[in-house]
Amino acid sequence: MNVLWICSDQQRYDTLGCTGNPYVNTPNLDRLAEMGVRFDRAYVQNPICAPSRASFLTGRYPRTCMVMQNGANIPEREVLISKTFADAGWLCGLSGKLHISAGNKIDAPFGERRIDDGYKYFRWSHDPSPGWPLNEYQMWLGSQGVSMNDLRAAAPEPGSPYVGRGVPAEYHQTTWCIERALDCIKAAYKEHASWFFSINMFDPHHAFDPPYEYLERYLGKLSEIPLPKYTEGELDNKTLYQQEEHEGINCSPPDYPYDPMSDHDHRMIKAAYWAMIDLIDAQTGRLLDYLEETGQLNDTLVIYTSDHGESLGDHGLYCKGPYFYENSVNVPLIIAWPSVIPGGRTSGALVELVDLAPTLCEAAGMEVPKRMQGVSLWPMLTGKAPLDRHRDSVYSEYYNSNMPRTTGVPYVTMVFDGRYKLVKVHDRSMICQGELYDLQDDPGETYNRFEDPGYKDVKIMMLELMCDRMCMTLDPTPSRGKHWW
Repeated sequence: MNVLWICSDQQRYDTLGCTGNPYVNTPNLDRLAEMGVRFDRAYVQNPICAPSRASFLTGRYPRTCMVMQNGANIPEREVLISKTFADAGWLCGLSGKLHISAGNKIDAPFGERRIDDGYKYFRWSHDPSPGWPLNEYQMWLGSQGVSMNDLRAAAPEPGSPYVGRGVPAEYHQTTWCIERALDCIKAAYKEHASWFFSINMFDPHHAFDPPYEYLERYLGKLSEIPLPKYTEGELDNKTLYQQEEHEGINCSPPDYPYDPMSDHDHRMIKAAYWAMIDLIDAQTGRLLDYLEETGQLNDTLVIYTSDHGESLGDHGLYCKGPYFYENSVNVPLIIAWPSVIPGGRTSGALVELVDLAPTLCEAAGMEVPKRMQGVSLWPMLTGKAPLDRHRDSVYSEYYNSNMPRTTGVPYVTMVFDGRYKLVKVHDRSMICQGELYDLQDDPGETYNRFEDPGYKDVKIMMLELMCDRMCMTLDPTPSRGKHWW
């Protein structure tokens, strides 16, 4: 058994052809979905990169594994699923970002601080920018005799100040991530070694800067691209955090302020975002083709997902923050293993990404460690449990996860039972302390029912459920010293 885990960055659920998007070009990911199971209601445990990644790599909630913010350092005692596989004999590799620790002058002046993560082949590039001296993607560009600045300068002007000039596909970080994966997998195949590889490209994260040749496909039909789903005034009775980020993310200075953008700008951003996903699909196709040609596909469990979503202008917001709309917390999840998992199936069950680590343990015949808090999907995948039911609710948390901001220190949690979604701001000084949505009557999450008398009983029910879910994020292992398990 091999494991291929592809994780994009900031990709919302509705961005694949197989999930109903008629504009994108994703034949390879659609093909992967036909090979396996597509989960339509997969939720992240935090709508920000580092806490989400630490959670699904450990099988533990962000508060439990102590990575609650971007820039936090995962404790040495935490065990990644890659380490579990490495200890069991797999060759583990990574290309792209890891993002569960910080880079700083003491621990990691040239990159990200690492714990004993099990990765023997580690090709690190947090993002495409040249800001890290040992960004291996940037070093590779240099070895090709090109620079990012020159490549961007030579690219055509996209036509919107909110869309950046991208490098050609052959020099793109997504392409580089796939190339490094192929290098490692080919070496392992030659040595008849079982492998576990994590691909973590930076896209479709902002800045919105795809290769022009991928963006160009959308430019001729720009007027057909729908505008963001935003109702003027809908933020008036929602959290101050959202009202602030409507003026621009990160607040100082503001990026992507909604109101100054024209309809053309909104459509261009969406086109650029989709174009980045099209490139991910094309490169994923190269990898799937290689596995098929070498006969490894039937021996490989493939996961495709993302660490969180993207607002993309919906609700008058861009990027990510302390809010839990479907476009922020519902992400693609496809799991395939052609010789083992019956394909061509779709699940509408509520699942969490924290469930992935125990799923991999079961798939490999390992006992699921007691420290893991996720619930394995393996019985569903193999037909031993129904596909339409897994969890009664999904839970996500935000503990001041992404700095900086100007309004307060956001501690916000969410619980969703499949119909009702409750978001609670844990700050009594806030004017609006929460959100409540009825996704059956209001699938767009436009109308906040938190203070609606007609939803009083629902609000009490969901607050009780939230209390239970928060309680169950308690570490299941007693404190008995480092690595006692």
